[in-house]
Formats: sequence, structure tokens, C-alpha cells
Amino acid sequence: MAGADGGGVGGGGRSLGGGGGPGDGGGVRTPPTTPKKVGGKMLAVKILMLDDTYTLFQIQSKACASVLLEQVCRQLNLLESDYFGLEYTDGNTRYWLDLEKPMSRQVCLSQVEPVLRFCVKFYTPDPAQLEEEYTRYLFALQIKRDLAHGCLLCNDNTAALMASYIVQAECGDFVEEDYPDHRYLSLYKFVPSQDPELERKIMENHKKHVGMTPAAADLNLLETARRCELYGIKMHPAKDNEGVPLNLAVAHMGVLVFQNYTKINTFSWAKIRKLSFKRKRFLTKLHPEGYVSGYYKDTVEFFFDGRNECKNFWKKCVEHHGFFRCSQVKKVPRQKTRVLSRGSSFRYSGRTQKQVQEFVRDNYVKRAPFQRSQSFRHSPSVHASVSSVGMSISAQPLLPLSDNQCIGTPVSLSCGSMTLASTGDPQSPGSPTQTETADLHDFDTRDMETPSVTPSRQDTLSPETSVTSSPQRGHDPEYPHHPALTSIPVQASAPPLESANSRSCEAASATAPQFASTPSTAAAAPQDQSVLGSPSPTTSPLTTTPLSPHKENIPVSNHVNNRVDSIPNGHDTTVSSARVGEMEGESRKRKYPSDKAYFIAKEILTTERTYKKDLEVISLWLKEEVGKEEGMPGEILSKLFQLVDPIYEFHTQFLKELDTRLAQWDGRASGSNKLESQRIGDIMLKNMSMLKLYESYLEGHYGILEGLESSFRKNRRFEQIYRDFEMQKVCYLPMTSFILKPLHRLQHYHLLLDRLVKHYGSANHHDYRECMTAKAKVGQVIKAMTPSLTASENLVKLMELQRDLVGIDNLVQPDREFLREGCLQKLSRKGYQQRMFFLFNDVLLYTNRTTTPVLQFKVHGQLPLRGVMVEETESRMGASNCFTIYGGNRALMVAANGEEEKTKWLEDLTTAINQAKTRPDNAFHYLSLKSISSSDEVLDRSDGSVLDDSLNTVRGLGEKSATPQQRSNTTVHVCWHRATSVAAQDYSLAVQNQLSGYLLRKFKNSMGWQKLWVVFTNFCLFFYKTFQDDFPLASLPLLGYVITTPGEDDQIQKEFVFKLQFKNHVYFFRAESEFTFSRWMEVISTATQNSSRIFASSHKENENESIRL
Repeated sequence: MAGADGGGVGGGGRSLGGGGGPGDGGGVRTPPTTPKKVGGKMLAVKILMLDDTYTLFQIQSKACASVLLEQVCRQLNLLESDYFGLEYTDGNTRYWLDLEKPMSRQVCLSQVEPVLRFCVKFYTPDPAQLEEEYTRYLFALQIKRDLAHGCLLCNDNTAALMASYIVQAECGDFVEEDYPDHRYLSLYKFVPSQDPELERKIMENHKKHVGMTPAAADLNLLETARRCELYGIKMHPAKDNEGVPLNLAVAHMGVLVFQNYTKINTFSWAKIRKLSFKRKRFLTKLHPEGYVSGYYKDTVEFFFDGRNECKNFWKKCVEHHGFFRCSQVKKVPRQKTRVLSRGSSFRYSGRTQKQVQEFVRDNYVKRAPFQRSQSFRHSPSVHASVSSVGMSISAQPLLPLSDNQCIGTPVSLSCGSMTLASTGDPQSPGSPTQTETADLHDFDTRDMETPSVTPSRQDTLSPETSVTSSPQRGHDPEYPHHPALTSIPVQASAPPLESANSRSCEAASATAPQFASTPSTAAAAPQDQSVLGSPSPTTSPLTTTPLSPHKENIPVSNHVNNRVDSIPNGHDTTVSSARVGEMEGESRKRKYPSDKAYFIAKEILTTERTYKKDLEVISLWLKEEVGKEEGMPGEILSKLFQLVDPIYEFHTQFLKELDTRLAQWDGRASGSNKLESQRIGDIMLKNMSMLKLYESYLEGHYGILEGLESSFRKNRRFEQIYRDFEMQKVCYLPMTSFILKPLHRLQHYHLLLDRLVKHYGSANHHDYRECMTAKAKVGQVIKAMTPSLTASENLVKLMELQRDLVGIDNLVQPDREFLREGCLQKLSRKGYQQRMFFLFNDVLLYTNRTTTPVLQFKVHGQLPLRGVMVEETESRMGASNCFTIYGGNRALMVAANGEEEKTKWLEDLTTAINQAKTRPDNAFHYLSLKSISSSDEVLDRSDGSVLDDSLNTVRGLGEKSATPQQRSNTTVHVCWHRATSVAAQDYSLAVQNQLSGYLLRKFKNSMGWQKLWVVFTNFCLFFYKTFQDDFPLASLPLLGYVITTPGEDDQIQKEFVFKLQFKNHVYFFRAESEFTFSRWMEVISTATQNSSRIFASSHKENENESIRL
């Protein structure tokens, strides 16, 4: 716009006015006794500061206005001066002082005793982008003024919260002895319509801020204010071409259109091709594609009351575009007055936001403590009269201005050295026939800062775990990467077994699968690794990890980079091809029944084995863990064990019956009647007595979840025990997932019984009636529990996210619903940066991953969905699949990982936004951000590198992590690494598609196959040596993978093989039969709604078919 190119960071402003007039309050110094001459050499300029005091400056009347602003900022010792400006009023219109023009040529600026206001000019969208505490303090004073003048409109609750931060910053902690009731606030004006009810709300909020420092209160005030609809907005009355009264405003994201105070449209900078004005007409020319909704013309016109008002708004647009949108602006000298002018020569001449931030970082020095305004403590009104100029807000006291003292530019100074002098056209009402235009140039990446390329790094892992890298995107070292199967060491001959009590969380943390961030140079990237790789003579030392008790220690290969890992005790862990061939031969010798009913019954058995192990996590392992601790929430835990223990005992016996029946069915057990043994319905129906246990569990489980959430927040000891237990190898899923397992198991029974009934087809089959009756009984319970289960699944997801997100307090709300989570690339001042987004039915959060040992996501911002708008945008900076989210004062431009991902986000956002419009106001719970720093770039180092996603140092093999790391195969972390997303519907579908059983996994560089017990749940494959193992050896999250059948190039000469591939990571798995092959393909491909096509059960139909997870 207007000679300024570039792209930028969002930021935004909302306030109708910058401050009061001369009579609004504040101490007025006695003006110098020397009379001022109109148009004389010197001007005594009165400046209304942000603390409502006046200060006098003297300046040459022909000096550039920039000299005056520099002197004011120098007097304040203000480093981040470009956010501020000097404003004056002419009639009802407010003008910014044109810094390139002489003081004598400013429009309608009084030459006798000009009065200017020092105030915020560019409202930053993120207060954490302000480097200095003093700058944030000045912003807080501006917000205080906007709130008091009625410029910053918001609801009473938000106003009370902001006022409480003002009180905390200026008055300190709430002391009940000093403030027995709300009347201590009555003498102070926070909002125009202040009443006792509001004051009581302010007092209640003030009580909660005990211990908060003034600096923290300032930043919390700014964080709250920036989420208000009218933060930083200054309205400019106009009309459309039909004469409808409107208000126009300009903010960081573009030009905004209001009807009264309701925003009805946003013209983002990306949409605008050119801004110009002609007399009273303000013209917005749009790009030929992707017009803003509701406007289908190339040019949109608005009409102001006069030419000066129109040009004034145009100039503000030019400045906002230059400051927020550009990396730098070209210094174009102002034109001299010509007979035939080609238009206004006004251009933004200051530093851009990016340049300000770089300048401050390069020149930052710790400032001495500054004196805060005392107006709240000592004055009976917000606009207190302060007679001493020394009581100003400056970091160092302002010197009194005597009659002959010049605080400003002396007469002998010229502005020539500034190279900003201009004798351009004054903004006078004259020359009404003259047409002035200025372009908003097309976006030019040459003027933009290129995305920062950070040094390559290798994330460190726990000492027992080792992973290697694979190529990433060369241009984006931060692009998500996930290696192959994560390595988990297993020793061949176990040392003396430890008791369950002796398991330490440090040892358990070694099994937590990690993701590797890798160098971006493809040539330097070695082959991917796997715990199940091919044998190779190369060895590397690993720390030993004991196997679970009472299990046979079967050798398992642990290959990293296709190497065989050796254990320090000297035991070899290789699995020979001969051994695998032997297992394969045993499989071939056994002739399984060909009846489909057998495989369905076997699936009931295999998943029952996994279910029993899941119940043990609570009934045995958790009970043992909390039983030896004090200070645990005994009531909640006792209720949990009372509900789970009977279910566990029942299924222990039930599993034995299933195992016996299947052994008879496939011929492993002799002496049974063939007709009686080849059915499962009788066992299922006989054990329907278990439904009473599940009905009791259904009634009590939700209260248990709420109790655990409450105890986790309030009981620090329980929180630590809870976290430590989740880091143990046996707890391979979040604890809350195990609590929901019993209810999900009923769904599995119903699905499998339904498969049997459909297979039998009619009552003629001897097993049909019993299966049908059992299915009906289970179906009744499922029908009753479905609403409760949906609510429980949502609560569990909110509880897990509450723990995964840093800087947010009240995520768990009764009527808040999780909708989607996933990774998007967000455009910022450093280009596209990876961010994790979380969509709920009332708010959208975006986060970045922290660098602490417990990997979490720091909340950087929230967008309440009411009033949010989303639209597709063209490709920017080489990123395709872009769309922009407009909300409040923010505009987030993001890029999805693919067209399909973009479509899903747009659909879910649109649906959520439309539903939010119909919800009552009391249904919205705005989140409380605990974090004082919410900058979207706060994790970036000043040198441009990005902090590690894992530990900062590589530990020796003998060292153990003092702090257990967060498990990295949870869905939120996988989405981060795979640049994908998961919706609530995907979770619901996933619990219906869980599967367990033996598979053969092909070695990477040999023809051998390894037999593993595999459990598919929570979008992840977990690998065990046998079904008796207590914890998995490795895991493979499948989000982002593609499942196909092998092609000719793969040279797989086996049946029933499916292929999993993510980038250059490829795995082949072989099932025992066509039915089990079909089931594995089905559950893996339909576990999420990311599937690009529906799986057909026929093996031939699925050949070479690709399904993306």
C-alpha cells in the first residue's frame, strides 16, 4: 500500500479514541509568560501524556514534526517509540501529526497554544511482542484511558477483570482490613457506566490477584484487552454507496467495516490491491480472485463527510499497512508542490514492527526502575489533576519547563539531517477538484523477511533409546518428522527379575517412544531404524531393560539403523532368519478352520486378552502404586477399584472359557463334540450377567473422572504419582483411556456379535439364536450408555488437553466440546511456523510446543468462535492450501499440509462458527490464560534458531533423566510431528476399530519375518513378543501413514501382506489368513476419517489400493 510492500504479522487494534482533550483532566502547567506569536519562530506545544499530565515543549514552527516526537520519546527514555504518536483534534476528527511535515503546515493545528496527545498509535496484537516492561506499562495506561472513555467496549465481566488488573498494578494486593467493601473503588472511574454491582465484581477479581506484580498485572490487562472486540479500533464515520451509515476502521489485518459497533466485514491486506481516495470517496480495489464475502465488485466505495476526513483515514491505512504488513518500507522523498499533482505523496516513513523488534533486541539494556503513575492511589478520579510535571510517567523525572528553557529542538537545529523534510501539500480544504490516489502494491516477497532457517539439530533421547534420522524438507528444518518404529531395548537373558514394587519411573521412561528431529540435508540422513530391523554385524551398546515377570525371555531383535544392538552384559539379541522360518513353518503346519465364524470368535478371544491386560493396569498396577503412598484421594480411588475389580475378576474367568472353546474349535483340544465346540453364542449369552457390573460402572465412572480431575489439580502429591505412573511402561495409554475401556468393550462385543449374526444369516444356524439374544442384551445397555459415553469421551479429551497445554486454566467446562486438533503452518513475521491448533465448539486455540523435559504445548492465543470468519486464500510465500481465520482483532493466515487437511479444517470451522452464533451468551466460557508471555515468537531465540523440542543435552549412556519425559506417541504429539489433524469423530470411530493378534513383520534388509503380538488402539500399533507381556516393546503411530498391498517392486512373494508407508519409512506385515488380513486392513484404514477411500473386504479388490490414514 502506498509504496510499501511486504507481508507481515497480524496485530490489531481496537479503540475509538486515543485520549481526552485538554480539558479532560490532568495537571496543566502555567504556560510561559512570553506571548507566542502566531506563525512565529517558536511554538510552545502542550502534550497530554498517558498519565493525564501535561508537559510543555518548545520547538521551531518550521521544524519537522518528527523532531517533537523524538524529544517526547527521549524525555520518556522510550526505546520502542514507533508504537506511539502525537494526535490532535480538529472538530470531531482526530489526526496524527504528520512527522515529515513542518509543524506550521499541519492541518488546523493551532499556532497559538497547540495541544497534542501522546498515545498509542499501533496497537500490537500480542503484548508479549513488546520487549520492554515500560512500553507495556504505557500500553496499559492507554487501555485504562480507552476503558474509562468508553472507547473499549466489552461486557461487564471483562470490564471488571481489566479494572481489577488496573487496581492491582496501581494499588497492590487486596487487603481486607483496608477494603471492607467495594466502596474503595467508588471514587475512581474505570468505565463510563460504573455502578456498585460492577465495583463488587472488580473487588472479587482483585482478591484473586494477590502476589501479582505490577508488571504482570499490566501484561494480563493487555492480554485481556486484546481479546476484546474493539481493542485498538478507532471508528471513522462513512456511508456506503446506498447511503447506509457505517463506521470504518483500520487494524493490523486490514480495513474493517462496522455498523454501529458490530463488525460486518473485513478487507484483509491480502485481498486489497489498491487503496485510494478521490475527494470524499474512499476506494478499495480488490484482487480479481477471492473477493470478500458479500462484495462481488472489483472496487468497493465508501463516502466520507469531507475530503479531509477521507484523506485522514486513507493515511491511517497507509501507516498501518506499512507498520504491520511490511518488513521494511522504501524511503521515498516527498514531492514538492506542483501545478498538476499526480496525487498525495504521503508514505509511511517510520520503522516497521519487525524493524522495531530487531532494533530493540540489538540495543536493549536493562532500564532502571521507573516511577509508576500515582493517580489511582492519590487522586479522587481517574483524570486527577497533577500539578507537578515531575509526577509524569517518564522513566526519569521530566524537567520543569521555564519560560526561556527549550525542551525540544532549539532554534538552531534543522531537520535536514533527518532526510524527512518536505514541503508537500498541506491538508487544507483548498483545491477541492484535485484527485489524489495512492496504490496498495501487490504483495512482494522480495521485501518480506524470508522464513528463518534454523541450524539442524538432533533431538536427544533417553539413554536407553536411540533413533535416527531421515530427510526432511530442506527449506524447513522445523517441519514435522517422525522416524520409524521407536526403539525399545530388550535383553535376551534377563537378570534376576525385579518385583513390581521396584519398578522406577526412570527406568520406565526409557520405553517412552521419542521422535527425532533431523538435519535437513538428505544426503547426510542415514537409513531409518526400527526395533524390529534386519540382522547386521554392527553393534551399539544399550542399557538393559528387564522383561516383565514370569514370562519366557524370547530373543527379540532391537535394530537401530539396521544394526543389531548388543547388551552390556554380553548377551546377543539377534533373531535369526532360521528362527523366524521355524515360527513360520509352525504357522503353516496348523490348519485353521475355514469358517468365517471361527475368525470372528477368535477376534473376540484375542481382543479379550488385551482387554484383560488393560483392566490389570487399574486393578493391579495402579492399586499397588497408590497403595504405598500417603495423601492419595482415597474416596475416589476406592470407588474406582470397587467398580473395576469385579469386572476384572469376571473377565479372568470369561477369558479362560473363551480360550478353551477356541482351542476345541481349531482342534488343539480333543474330546469335544464338534457341533458344540464350533460356536461362541452360548458362552456369550451365559456370561451376560456381566452387564449388571457394567451398568454400575456406567453410573459411577463419570464421577470418578471428575474426581480424578479435581484431585489432579488440587493434590500436588497425587499429581506427581499420577504422572509417574503414566510414565511406566505398563501404562502405555493415558490413564483416562483405561477408565473408558470397559464401556468401549461393550461396543466391541456388540460389533462382533453383529458380525456373527450377519454371517449366520438366519435362525437355521445352531449358533444364531444365542448370538442374537446376546447381541440384543448388549445393545440395550449400549443404547442407554451412548449419551453418557459421548460426554465421558469428551471429558477425557478435555482432561488430557488440560494437561498437555501450558498457560490455560479452565479448559474443562461442562458444555465445551472438543472438535478437532491438528498441526498447521501459521504465517508470522518469520514466515510460516509450525503451530498446533485445537478447535472446540466455542473457541479456537493455537499453541507451540515447549522445550521442557515434559513436552507440552504453550498456548499463544485464543479466538472465541462468535464473530469469527474463515475463508480460503491464495498461496503465500510458497505455501499452498492456505486459509485465513478472522476473529476479533486478529487475522491468522495458516497453511494445511494438503488439500484434504484444508477441507477438513474449513468444514469443521464453518460448522462450529455457525453453531456458535446460535448459542446463548452464558454458554461461552472464555479461557483464562495463566501465561504472562503469549508471544507467538517467544520460543524463538534472538539468533534465529529454534529451541530444541526435546532435552537440551545428550546424556551419557549411564545417566538417567531426572524428569521423565512426556510420552510422545499420544495423538497430539503425533499430529505435531506428522503435520496432520484428528477430529472428535475420528476418536469415536477409532474405539470401534480396535484389534489384537499375531502378525509377521518383515525384516528390512532380509527375507526373514518376525512374529509379534500386535495391538491396534488409539491410532497406534503396539508390539509385544507375546500376548502375555505386560507392556509393549515398541509402538508405531499410524497417523499420516498410507496402507496398501505390496506392488511388484516390493518383491513380496507372500500372501496376506499389507504395507504401511510414511515418506521413506516402509513396513510389511503378514496376517495368518485372508480374513485376518481383511480385518487388519479394515481397522487400520477406517480407524480415522482421514481414509481417502472405503476399504473393500476382498483381498483381490484391495490389491494396490492406497488408503491414507
